Amino acid sequence: MSVLLDTIARLREEVCALHSELTRYGLVVWTAGNVSARVPGEELMVIKPSGVSYDDLTPESMVVTDLHGTPADGEWGNPALAPSSDTAAHAYVYRHLPEVGGVVHTHSTYATAWAARGEPIPCVLTMMGDEFGGEIPVGPFALIGDDSIGQGIVATLRDSNSPAVLMQNHGPFTIGKDARSAVKAAVMCEEVARTVHISRQLGEPRPIDEQLIASLHARYQNVYGQ
Repeated sequence: MSVLLDTIARLREEVCALHSELTRYGLVVWTAGNVSARVPGEELMVIKPSGVSYDDLTPESMVVTDLHGTPADGEWGNPALAPSSDTAAHAYVYRHLPEVGGVVHTHSTYATAWAARGEPIPCVLTMMGDEFGGEIPVGPFALIGDDSIGQGIVATLRDSNSPAVLMQNHGPFTIGKDARSAVKAAVMCEEVARTVHISRQLGEPRPIDEQLIASLHARYQNVYGQ
């Protein structure tokens, strides 16, 4: 039990700290947006509480739920706070994509503008080839409240290289092997959404050949870095 408690305490600290990255990069306003992390080896996740200001978040305020979004009982529970309104979507992703260890949702300006248009972001930057392995796709329209958004995320990303999806008329969701990777994907999603939008104001961006995109993605995912 002590190992599980230590793991949850560590994830609460990490998830809380990662929310400051969302504000640092200007990806969220007010209390919108959320980061979650899967608890390795358990049917549990850690997620931001609903409607709490980013300035007021603490590791202890992070909510632990099962993978159906029900707040957990026991020593690691936090019955005083309700989990994010997007909890059902995050939980659905964890149930159906076992390789995913982190999920992020924002309403970042440029990515959400593409989502409002229902238009994927075309892969016209080497950075996109590196990070996303192609375009950033659009997921279906879905209402908040149940796991409909999660279903759309999984259906869109299951056979995609992209760790980001633009849920139509809503905004971006990103996934990763852990919560930090999902936050990085959210930051990069907004960056390329902004750059491609600006490029289109100047003219039609030049596409990158699919074979070159595949080469960029393979190098970045398997060779780049330490």
